Amino acid sequence: MKFKLKRIDWYIIKQFLGTYVFAIMLIISISVVFDINEKIDKFLKPEVPLQAIILDYYMNFIPYFANLFSPLFTFIAVIFFTSKLADNSEIIAMLASGMSFRRLMLPYAISAAIIAIASFVLSAFIIPPANVTRIDFQNKYIRNKKVEYARNIQIEVEPGVFAYFDRYDARPNMGYRFSLEHFEGKKLISKLTANSIKYDSLYKWTVIDYMIRDFEGMREHITQGSRKDTTLTIIPSDFLISVNDCETMTSPQLATYIERQKTRGIGNIQTFQIEYHKRFASIMAAFILTSIGASLSSRKIKGGMGMNIGIGLALSFSYILFTTVTSTFAINGYVSAMVAAWIPNILYTFIAIYLYRKAPR
Repeated sequence: MKFKLKRIDWYIIKQFLGTYVFAIMLIISISVVFDINEKIDKFLKPEVPLQAIILDYYMNFIPYFANLFSPLFTFIAVIFFTSKLADNSEIIAMLASGMSFRRLMLPYAISAAIIAIASFVLSAFIIPPANVTRIDFQNKYIRNKKVEYARNIQIEVEPGVFAYFDRYDARPNMGYRFSLEHFEGKKLISKLTANSIKYDSLYKWTVIDYMIRDFEGMREHITQGSRKDTTLTIIPSDFLISVNDCETMTSPQLATYIERQKTRGIGNIQTFQIEYHKRFASIMAAFILTSIGASLSSRKIKGGMGMNIGIGLALSFSYILFTTVTSTFAINGYVSAMVAAWIPNILYTFIAIYLYRKAPR
């Protein structure tokens, strides 16, 4: 039997997506006004060009925050237009005509799938490159959050080769009290030490005032010099990790970066892992929150739309709060990043099942 959407399905899909877009436009408009008010003193400085504010910052700010709160907008949209349908007795008429609540949920699921796929494509591939421009603008004109200095850096350059920096300063691209050790198994076969090392370009470094000690059994061969160009398969961004770096990477780039940092023994990558798993968890979140919203607001109650919207907002904000709490647990090492990203979905799945069973039939 060939499946075909009915007029009522298209009506619900249009109401769902239309309300979703309207909610995004409304909330983002308010967010932009508040953001301008907060940063107006920075924007009025003569060195900040108006074109950069509009094109580099706000043209990338809007899609970023719209997608960031997409689950919230989805929930609000479902609560609002479903409560309106219930208040107008339209859902009662649909169920009275023989349509089951399960069948009624079909256009909701289709709409949620459209939003989930669009949100994932945006967060995984389109928004990260745009975030590069937005974050560069913030670092240059608003507040520089870029990490430019680090101490006591130890990193595995390649299997058996370990580099150490006492400190590294990104402004002159210089590292100080540098050493490079080469092991075969547990045996040290050579060690390079240098007063300083300068980063040139991709994998190209220059060691300054260096000494190389090569070990051959009981013998030691020493080479010294003032400058030496060398190739190291590391770059400063491997150890100068900023808070917003994870937002500038596409999902394939994130996966590659996480795997690379793991093999090098760098531990502070929980933020990157959380970001990676949250992008996939958000797909399921769209369906869960849609189910909760539709089940909760499909019943006509004495409190009217206001009661449903109030309960819906409380649930949606509790979901966002719970997501933030579990992310903090992951950063502190109490749970894995994958568990932190999926715990809110698992918990709210049970809430969705409960409300779905209580929905009018």
